[in-house]
Amino acid sequence: MSTRTTSIRRAREGDIGGVSRVFDAAWREAYRGIIPGVALERLIAGRDRAWWRGALRRGRPVAVVETGEAVVGYASYGRTRSRTLASDAEIDELYLMPEYQGVGLGRRLFRAVRNDLADHGLTRLGVWSLEDNVRAGAFYEGLGGRAGPRTLDRIAGVPLPKVGYLFG
Repeated sequence: MSTRTTSIRRAREGDIGGVSRVFDAAWREAYRGIIPGVALERLIAGRDRAWWRGALRRGRPVAVVETGEAVVGYASYGRTRSRTLASDAEIDELYLMPEYQGVGLGRRLFRAVRNDLADHGLTRLGVWSLEDNVRAGAFYEGLGGRAGPRTLDRIAGVPLPKVGYLFG
């Protein structure tokens, strides 16, 4: 009989391959049809192992969801980088492998990150999401987020509206 353990912990250098695989699969699934195809492929290609190694060394926290011995999700987070979001802290990215979505791991990861931020006195949390990513919007609203500020991102010259979800 096999028992799988699921844990959420800080990412380590040895997790780079797993985090990169999650990013690749999740972005292809989430943004195909939203971000223009060539631009999406370039964004994904730019997140190679060297990029992730640098991200871990820059000190912004990255948490991973590990089930069995595989990384199946991650979140990067920290103090808010944009005044537009009007929060103390933000989750920059929260992604799971497509086959692990919808089973509660995203909620667990969100709560773990939110608790970590609260432990550091950062209780007003914000998250940006592309407006056309309806599933992400529903996810954040289901966690109690309320739609807040809106702005435009430009990817490959294409304006993509995004909405901030606020918690706390």
